[in-house]
Amino acid sequence: MPSTLARYADRRVLITGAGSGIGQATVLRILDEGGRVVAADISESGLKDTVAKADAYGAQLSTVMMDVGDEASVQAGVVEAIAATGGLDTLVNAAGILRSCHFADTTLADFEKIIRINLFGTFLVTREAIPALRQGNAAAVVNFSSTSASFAHPYMSAYAASKGGIQAMTHALALEFSKERIRFNCVQPGSISSGMTDGVGESKQSVGPGLPEDMDFSLLGKIMSVLPLDGGAMFAKPDAVASVVAMLGSADAYWVTGTEVRVDGGTHT
Repeated sequence: MPSTLARYADRRVLITGAGSGIGQATVLRILDEGGRVVAADISESGLKDTVAKADAYGAQLSTVMMDVGDEASVQAGVVEAIAATGGLDTLVNAAGILRSCHFADTTLADFEKIIRINLFGTFLVTREAIPALRQGNAAAVVNFSSTSASFAHPYMSAYAASKGGIQAMTHALALEFSKERIRFNCVQPGSISSGMTDGVGESKQSVGPGLPEDMDFSLLGKIMSVLPLDGGAMFAKPDAVASVVAMLGSADAYWVTGTEVRVDGGTHT
């Protein structure tokens, strides 16, 4: 549904992972609230799709190619993003990947890749954005943790480790930058349809959940939502998270920092 809010009028926003899923939904939500947005992603086709879906917003949207796991790419991309908007008020670190398998079968390469994209990527983009955020208006950073950071999700140990790291880092940054009035918060999505859960989207490194063929389905009861979804769907739409991200990244959340908001349909009630 279109938003009737205008919380992002005159706000400049950088969103990573913006070529699909929750990142793309967040771009559209913040544009709808009047923001000037730079959509960043590793996928050129994903960014083209975002631009096509945001056609009505015209010059409010710019794009930049960025691999959040590569330091040089992040440095160049953040500079380009800030040049496009003239500054930065809100940063949304939505880029991430997911691989699922038995823990004993997890390779070091896969574990390292998940940590690099999810945790190192959040670190790199945030570090490069700090100088601009220091000059921003009611500056805010919204990071993406996951319900897997706090609750048991089978076959996702590497992903859970990366998201737990993001959550812990967010708390540390919230305190470190509190006197500079830069707020840091996390969302914890669960049971949300995205490029990761659907196994589509180059922006997520074309990696779906890849659950083991011999998985124990009885374990999945721990990660199912309690709120019903239309048509018997398993996952909620990405806009369920985008609306929460938009709140946390706006001045409406001026008294919220150093915490996480779970968006999971009551899975972990």
